[in-house]
Amino acid sequence: MKIFLDTANLASIRTYNDMGIVDGITTNPSLLYKEKQSPESVMREIVELIKGPVSLEVIGTKSEEMITEAHKLVKFGKNVVVKIPMIPEGLIAVKRLRDEGIPTNVTLIFSANQAILASKAGASYVSPFIGRLDDIGQEGMVLIREIVQIFRNYNFDTQTLVASIRHPLHVIEAAKIGAEVVTLPPDILGKMIKHPLTQTGLDLFLNDWKKIDKDLLI
Repeated sequence: MKIFLDTANLASIRTYNDMGIVDGITTNPSLLYKEKQSPESVMREIVELIKGPVSLEVIGTKSEEMITEAHKLVKFGKNVVVKIPMIPEGLIAVKRLRDEGIPTNVTLIFSANQAILASKAGASYVSPFIGRLDDIGQEGMVLIREIVQIFRNYNFDTQTLVASIRHPLHVIEAAKIGAEVVTLPPDILGKMIKHPLTQTGLDLFLNDWKKIDKDLLI
């Protein structure tokens, strides 16, 4: 499974990218707003930092607006994936962009029906938001199971990109189901790295090392 970092924070991106565990990045207007910097400069730097796919989102709601924005975004780098909302005008844009060879990530997916239509329009990725479904009393992982099964049944090329992840267990569940990609905030990725027994074991090893007679050390 590929792990994408869902952030526009350059410091976090550098930290986890240096570990070799980041396969790509997803951003959105809200994440860019949090950084209080020029959105364009941040997006350009992310595209330069990351070798894998970087999803950059359009803000237009009409197909022609989205397509125009997409043409500007892909100039940032060959690894740009244009993020398109799951609306009728968005599907028109996805189809046009697919015909032009521009990869797309259809976002704000909340049903298997939406995922099917996005895939048929030509989406490279669909982003089902499981955390938001959990928030309203639905089980987000049920949707992931449905999408993964349907895409496999018909050999769809579209990849399932699990979004709105709220805790590390979401990652494990998505991996067991067979989703190709998860995108998660830096704090969730940090929690995946840590385990209390790891630190306890390390502390024990280091304390025992301190007790060794220094004359025995070469």
